Amino acid sequence: MEMYFRIIFFIFGTVMGSFYHVVATRIANKESLLYPPSHCPNCKHKLKWYELIPIISYVIQKGKCRECKKEIPLSYLIMEVVTGSLFSVCFHKFGFSIDLIVSLIFVSSIITVIVSDIEYMIILDEVIMVSSALIMIIYIIGYGFTKEAAFHIYSGMGSFITMYLIKIMGDYLFKKESLGGGDIKLMFLFGLVLGYSTSIMTIFLATFIAFPVAIIMLFSNKEHMIPFGPFLSIAALILLISGINFTDIINFLIK
Repeated sequence: MEMYFRIIFFIFGTVMGSFYHVVATRIANKESLLYPPSHCPNCKHKLKWYELIPIISYVIQKGKCRECKKEIPLSYLIMEVVTGSLFSVCFHKFGFSIDLIVSLIFVSSIITVIVSDIEYMIILDEVIMVSSALIMIIYIIGYGFTKEAAFHIYSGMGSFITMYLIKIMGDYLFKKESLGGGDIKLMFLFGLVLGYSTSIMTIFLATFIAFPVAIIMLFSNKEHMIPFGPFLSIAALILLISGINFTDIINFLIK
């Protein structure tokens, strides 16, 4: 039965992954989410229902528009597969629980952030604000006005303040903007879901993940800004799925 639900969540995730790519693209370009309907950005061909089936449509059409034969960005397929996989993993880890609902909202916001920051160098405030609000409401409904709910909210606030202080120090040391406002707001969401100490761990893990990329860019002599948001997001997903927390790391180091 669990395998059945994993498959269901994977399929649901692929559908949502395709939608999140559209959300990231349209909001970043200040376009309506409702109009016009899904279409080819090159020839404006309105997509039929059978052209919108996640993964399958991309494979059958060989990654091209049926009308103009223009290549469809591979990022659509990647987001569908990744989101489907993450939804399935979240169900496997949390089962039917409050944590499952929170994790699905969290994954959804992270996927959208990764797309918008990589393609448009912007972390969408709308996504962070709506996701954070929904998660806080779920915590309050699920736990009531208890220490458990307060812990998550205070963790979000603490993570936000910590990241803001890091930005101030970074701006002072480097004499230029060291972090974008989106990265700071993103930390509120991380703290809300992961807790304060684990959310701070995402900064160090993201730096570790980003380091090889930065080195490659340096030696390739390419003048290109590297957004930090995707690395933070990947680090947060790793910590969410793995369940590793600050206490585990301290115990490991002590032993």
